[in-house]
Amino acid sequence: MKRHNGDNGLTSRSERVPAQQENGKEIGVIVRGSLREGLEMRLAEGQSVEDLRVGKFVVVEGAQYRYFSMISDVQLAATHPNVLLHPPGREETLLRAVLDGTSVFGTASLTPMLMVPRDAGPEEGESLMPVKTIPVHFSPVYEATREDVGRVFGEEARGTQFFHVGEPLDMDTPVCLNLERWVERSNAIFGKSGTGKTFLTRIVLCGVIRSDCAVNLIFDMHSEYGWTGTSEDRQRGGQVRGLKHYFGNRVQIFTLDPRSTRQRQVRADYEVQIPYSEITVEDILLLERELNLNPTAVETCHLLVQRFGQKQWLREFLNMNSEDLTAFVGDNNAHRGALTALQRKLNVLVRECEGFLKPEVPDDAVPRILQTLQRGVSVVLEFGHYDRPVQYMLVANILTRRLHQIYRDLTERSLGGSEPKPRPLLITIEEAHKFLAPHLSEQTIFGTIAREMRKYNVTLLIVDQRPSGIDPEVLSQVGTRICCLLEDERDVNAALAGVSGASSLRNVLASLETRQQALIFGHAVPMPVVVRTRTYDDEAFRQSMQSASFVQSENTPEDAEAHRARMLALRDQDF
Repeated sequence: MKRHNGDNGLTSRSERVPAQQENGKEIGVIVRGSLREGLEMRLAEGQSVEDLRVGKFVVVEGAQYRYFSMISDVQLAATHPNVLLHPPGREETLLRAVLDGTSVFGTASLTPMLMVPRDAGPEEGESLMPVKTIPVHFSPVYEATREDVGRVFGEEARGTQFFHVGEPLDMDTPVCLNLERWVERSNAIFGKSGTGKTFLTRIVLCGVIRSDCAVNLIFDMHSEYGWTGTSEDRQRGGQVRGLKHYFGNRVQIFTLDPRSTRQRQVRADYEVQIPYSEITVEDILLLERELNLNPTAVETCHLLVQRFGQKQWLREFLNMNSEDLTAFVGDNNAHRGALTALQRKLNVLVRECEGFLKPEVPDDAVPRILQTLQRGVSVVLEFGHYDRPVQYMLVANILTRRLHQIYRDLTERSLGGSEPKPRPLLITIEEAHKFLAPHLSEQTIFGTIAREMRKYNVTLLIVDQRPSGIDPEVLSQVGTRICCLLEDERDVNAALAGVSGASSLRNVLASLETRQQALIFGHAVPMPVVVRTRTYDDEAFRQSMQSASFVQSENTPEDAEAHRARMLALRDQDF
């Protein structure tokens, strides 16, 4: 037997607590466990099992290390099964008191996530390590303190990359995302309808814009991010402030539907119109299910591109009459039925998008959006009444495809050292499963971006209520996931796919409340944590955003002449 202290082989509880660490309330001791299955804690005397919450952040004080852990389950136990054969009646309070804590007691399952040497000071966050061992028997377990949370998740301070997104359960201390790590990879926010995904997305986007760690392109399908958004809180009149309210000229609103924008008394910075020449075969492929295209439609589109060129194929095809179709069939060995069916369905597409999709436009919005992003100004693209999936998917794919190509060129130029890397770009898409379904993800630009893992400084923020509809290969590349309540078993499996310790996180995810609670895990946080998300647009949030905007107002992207000069050559070449 290893002897810990003196000749009796025992270490007193007081000696196990390092002098420099102020622990929280003791709630139990470790009685068994394994590295693979986790730890079992027996509750301390006087500690009620009803006071514990799945997802609670706790600290285990081992002989050599402190283990930052999360409660993944709670149980009732007994010293012997016979104790439970004749349970005391409700009026037998004395017998209940005698049995409680001795013959019957509560236990909790803990999942250790990180460990740190006991002699490391509270400020030494870099000493955090993945868990490679487990604590000794009877190691005490404490509630985490504010210092513990700050040590693990960082502390929000002006000019740093840490951003407050919520508080741990039963605590009033900030949990922060590391925004520099957040923008390094694609991320996801999942949750069933009504759980607050949009509010969470707004909160995170505010942090990204405030820190200036990335520029944002937000495809705003329901007009929730620009000037105002909707809220179920009637005391606020059903509205909350949007990103433009907080950040002024660091955010610009582009609209596909100026009439809807005016009706909401919002002033857009630019009206979006897109010419036929921007539509490629890949854009049509993305709409295969929405337009009910037959299997030969894509091949037919390629024949048209070969005949008329990339810029003119759609315009020329829509203008074909019966004689033109017959001639094309004869010259290109095409199928007449497939050709006429494709023309009919593309005419339907054009009619649905005729408000913003034109044969020719005086000012193509695509270069304008790209130039705005290159200046470091975030763009909210509002769809207004154009909220049908076919409209949303077409516009989102056109813009993202062009953006990816521009950023790819910029990044490749920077490899030679003559130019710096482009500013990271974060693209926010709702209804993401429509872009990243298994049958589409390998052929669309969104699937390509998700797999590249910031290879060209472009990442996705996926917002969706049906993660089971997203290609599993894409999900495996998602860096950080913020999961609100999910009830469908397939969605839960998809949200936790490829995650270490998924079985314990499943219980945590199932225990979330329907609103303002989320499980965060992945690249931007050192360990999984359940938080009560901070309230968007309340007084504390407004003060935080306004003070940040004031601090950075003297260094706005519009004044960044050096950055603008670096982009000038590429802009002129491509546009």
